[in-house]
Formats: sequence, structure tokens, C-alpha cells
Amino acid sequence: MLRGGRGGRAVAAAEANSGAGIDDTGCYSRAVNAGADAPGGPASVSAAASAASDASIAADLRERIGAAIDASGGWLPFSRFMAMALYEPGLGYYASGRRVFGAMPQSGSDFVTAPELSPLFGRALAVQVGEALARFRSDEIVEFGAGTGALAAQLLAALDAAGQPVRRYSVVELSAPLRERQRESTRAFGDRVRWLDAWPDAIGGVAIGNEVLDAIPVDVVRFDGATWHEHGVARSGEGGFAWADGAPTTPPADAMFPAGAVIEVHPQAEAFVASLAERLRDGAAFFIDYGFPADELYHPQRAAGTIACHRGHRVDYAPLDDAGEKDITAHVDFTGVALAAQGAGLSVAGYTSQARFLLNCGIGKLLASAPLAGRVAGQRLVHEHEMGELFKVIAFSTDAAYEPLGFVAGDRRHRL
Repeated sequence: MLRGGRGGRAVAAAEANSGAGIDDTGCYSRAVNAGADAPGGPASVSAAASAASDASIAADLRERIGAAIDASGGWLPFSRFMAMALYEPGLGYYASGRRVFGAMPQSGSDFVTAPELSPLFGRALAVQVGEALARFRSDEIVEFGAGTGALAAQLLAALDAAGQPVRRYSVVELSAPLRERQRESTRAFGDRVRWLDAWPDAIGGVAIGNEVLDAIPVDVVRFDGATWHEHGVARSGEGGFAWADGAPTTPPADAMFPAGAVIEVHPQAEAFVASLAERLRDGAAFFIDYGFPADELYHPQRAAGTIACHRGHRVDYAPLDDAGEKDITAHVDFTGVALAAQGAGLSVAGYTSQARFLLNCGIGKLLASAPLAGRVAGQRLVHEHEMGELFKVIAFSTDAAYEPLGFVAGDRRHRL
């Protein structure tokens, strides 16, 4: 299942046992028919042991979340809940060592991202990264949240092959288990790759983030028909968690929402981009993720919000259930992050769909020369009913005159 967002009925995809598509709410569905190992086989025994360990860790996490609710007077902002569910040290979804990324559910994974889906993603992105490195006379890349390390390996290999080797590739990654997987993926590149526990003081060259912004915790607000309220988390009577309204707050947008509307807001993602702007000295940053401009995201027809969870290559919309055992995401407000970047001194150098960006970077030629299986996988990166339209690319730059090649056709900055 491609890591996408709120979806429902899936459209048939190229692979026989998988599907992905845009549902009738205009959101992405990542549905895959879950497979299973033979009952009683070694893989199923190992999977059972792993599942038991994961369940124990998740139980400890939920106890800690409950204690945090109690310590806060019985109510937590959803952003705090989401942060603990995903990133609580040793217990959160990304911090507990569980297998997250993988192409199929048989691997014990929950979703697949573009670099694991097709190496053509990294090869096409390398064209843009190489152009930016040359433009800013740099040989350094910083990647935020490198996942399995597949994208780092693809970029390094493609830039080496192009005669533009990267001297230093820094990965900002807090998850120790993911760091180990990234080390395996990039072992061939030796000490050119390093890992950072925190932001570097200064960034020169190119910064990249693939599906990073959607995993930054969001706050939630709810309209009761008369007033907007913060919408957070309390204990439920059954030992779990339940939604609960908090203090009144301002509307997220100037639109007529129905009573009961629930919408995410993204102050932490905007703060992330502002922090990047403070450190980006001479260079450009590229972020690839799923989301919309504000006028599409905060639309009355999207009154249920976009929060979605992914587990076993299936999607659900119950983030308060089974905390720590599944991914939680929300669509990116690209208008909000663009304004945050501009407010902190960066220029918005481009904004377009993933399909248009990759085509501008030459993925068409790469597809034409790929074997059949590679073309089938690679086409999912650009097809409108797959990743091509919902996923967007936004670029920021320290130089207002810089025009990245990935946006030479189909730039949509006017839509932000």
C-alpha cells in the first residue's frame, strides 16, 4: 500500500494483488489485498512472536499516554497524542523497532513509499538535486527522515554516475532502528553518509524530505455548529481513548462548514519549515508529500479532515485506537508551509504535482529504457490515479532568482 491518505473505494492498479486510487472524496486510497504465510510455517511463527512483542510495547505506550492525559487534567491536544503515538522513545510507532516500510504485507510492513516502489524516483530526483548543487556550488545534501535509506542510496549512486559525487550526505533521523536500516542501505558509500541527532547549525546545498511533512503532529479543531473548539484526547470509559472538545479556538478557514466538521491545523509543520529557513544559508530545499493548497484542504466538502492510519497495507480512520501499532498521517497544507517559508526569508521556488515534477526531471526517458516490470512500477509514480496528482513537490530557495528545472512546466505557485 502506498502511503497516501484518507481514502475509501480503491481503483484497480497494475499489480494483481494491489490497488490504489482516488476515492469519491478526492483523497488517496492505498488498499492492498493482504497476503499471509503458510499457517504454522517458520515465517508465521516469527511473525507471531514479533506481533506479541509489538503488542506489549504498544500496551506500555498506551499506559504512558494515559498518564500524560491524567497529568494534564484529563485532556491532551491531539498533536501531543500523535507525537507520543509515533515518536515516544522506545515505544512509539517509529521508535520501537517495528518494520514500517515494505512493498507487501507479507514482510510485516505497513506501507511503501516512492523510493521503495521504484528506483526511478531517486534517479529522476537526482537530476533536480544535481542541478541545484551545481547552481549553489555545493556538494552537500541533508535529508530529513530517510526511511529505509533507499532514497539516499539512489541519489548518491545517480550523482556518482553523473560525475557529480556528493562529499557529505547528512541524515537527520531520531529513530535508532531506522538508522540501522539506513546504514545497511548506504553502506557502499562509506563515511560520506553521516547521521545527526538534531538540526545542523547551518545547511548549505540541498535539503530534501520525502513524506516527512505529513508525519509531523497536527492539532485538530471541531465545529459544533456555533463555535470552533480544540479537539483533543481524553480517557474513555473502556480503558482506551476518546475524542473530547477543549477550549474555543479560531476557525481554520473562512468557509461555511457544517456542524460536526473536524479539521486539522499544522503549526508544527509550519514551525519546521521556519526552522529550516533559519539554517539554510545558500541553497534549496525540496519536499515531496501528499496534500493540497489551503483552499482545497479547508473545504466544506472535506469536513471529516484527512487524518488516516496505515497498518498491514490497509487504511483506517481511527487514530485513537491501537496507538503505537500503526502510522498516523495528515495531508499537508502547502499554502501554510509556503507562507511559513516566505515569512522566515525563503523564496518559494516551485510547486507542482509529483507527476509533472518527475516528467520535468526526465523520468519519461527512464521509463522508456526500463524493463517491463520497472515501467509498471515506475508508472505508478506519475499516473493521476496513483501518486502522480495527489503527491506534490514544493521547493524553497535562498535565491529568489533560482528557477529549478523540476518546475519548468506546470508550476502551480499561483494556486498556493
